[in-house]
Amino acid sequence: MKNFFAEKSRNKTFLGMFALVSATSILFNSCNQKKDRKESEKMIPHQHPVAKTVPKIDDENVPSDKRVIYLTFDDGPNRGTENLLKILNKRNVCATAFLVGQHAYGSKKQKEGLELLRKDPLIELANHSYTHAHNKYTDFYKNPDAVVHDFNAAKDSLKLNNKIARTPGRNIWRLNNITATDIKSSAPAANSLQKAGYKVIGWDLEWKPNNTMSLKGNHEAMLKKVDSIFFNDLEKTSRHLVFLTHDQYLTDADSIDELDQFIEKLQKSNRFIFRKISEYPKINEILN
Repeated sequence: MKNFFAEKSRNKTFLGMFALVSATSILFNSCNQKKDRKESEKMIPHQHPVAKTVPKIDDENVPSDKRVIYLTFDDGPNRGTENLLKILNKRNVCATAFLVGQHAYGSKKQKEGLELLRKDPLIELANHSYTHAHNKYTDFYKNPDAVVHDFNAAKDSLKLNNKIARTPGRNIWRLNNITATDIKSSAPAANSLQKAGYKVIGWDLEWKPNNTMSLKGNHEAMLKKVDSIFFNDLEKTSRHLVFLTHDQYLTDADSIDELDQFIEKLQKSNRFIFRKISEYPKINEILN
């Protein structure tokens, strides 16, 4: 049975506690260092804080009043990648970038984006395929061998040092302890990736775009969704939430500000730990 979230019977709304938390609360953020408040409000590109080394945690030793959030961003390097890095460095919070091989060499700007991602200690790089299925997902997943070949090409071209992967256009999980496939016809391809040694990670919550490819809705609505997932124990691993959005949604001032406020309020709640996806529970266990 999964643990319930911070004595749910006495806490009807988790994120509603924001109003009770002092602005001077210590941020319980495992990827963060304390920074001067004025410095934290600056958005200085290319000047990266040193990621703090902390003991690894799993769901057994996360304090009962804390939850772990894994910020993940797909389809980079892309439009919006540099804006994403500015937000993460402003808030000094870590994240995982799931990269598309072709995007890394599609233009001079994308090549520069890849180098920025590589150099940033707050960012971990992972595999989101080489072609992104050419956005023809049904055809792509019909050929499991071709899918594995596509991910291998991305791993080699991007020089990735892990086999953590996310499938394009599908919310699929293939870990030693989690198997989930949103569209069942994709299962053979997902199984082939797992047999090839890939650790396939989906997501628990996605911030989707509107019809102008900007972030849909606002940060307050997303905070309520985080609250709901934890309160109802809907995450794949109890007390661990994988959050997804995309670099290319961060090209307008409103979207940039909304993501920034979302992260800031999660931090100020003093209820969350931020981790890179390589620290997700049991992700490094040998597959059966």
